[in-house]
Amino acid sequence: METSTDLDRIDRKILHALQGDGRITTTDLAERVGLSTTATAERMKRLIREGYILGFTAELNPQKLGLGLLVFVEVKLDKTTADVFDAFATAVGRSPEVLECHMVAGGFDYLIKSRVRDMTHYRRFLADVILNLPGVRETHTYAVMEDVKDTHVLPLWA
Repeated sequence: METSTDLDRIDRKILHALQGDGRITTTDLAERVGLSTTATAERMKRLIREGYILGFTAELNPQKLGLGLLVFVEVKLDKTTADVFDAFATAVGRSPEVLECHMVAGGFDYLIKSRVRDMTHYRRFLADVILNLPGVRETHTYAVMEDVKDTHVLPLWA
């Protein structure tokens, strides 16, 4: 796969604009980046085809949906073997409550991100989901008190 060094200034402008507004029309995007609509549409197709754009989604308001508590959970496994890693990853993949899960280097094995209604629901999630994942030996939970910065916008310099 190509790296970001294969992108020119216009490609970066397109990506930057789409991160800010994924619903922007091709015509408006073309005006913003200084190309024709056809050239902009072709660049977007290429950026999708080459894997720079993974998809388009709507960002939902977790508060409005009753998912006001954001938690991060450190997970230590009882063994760090390929079969335990595979079983854990498979189980996490089937858990819709898990928003993100990252294998990390350091003092624990995985970092899980989840949103739940409140602490009562988190307690249930911990008991029913996290502690039942294969190989879990120990967890540490961090409940978020305030979002200081929360973005998925990648830093692109044109």
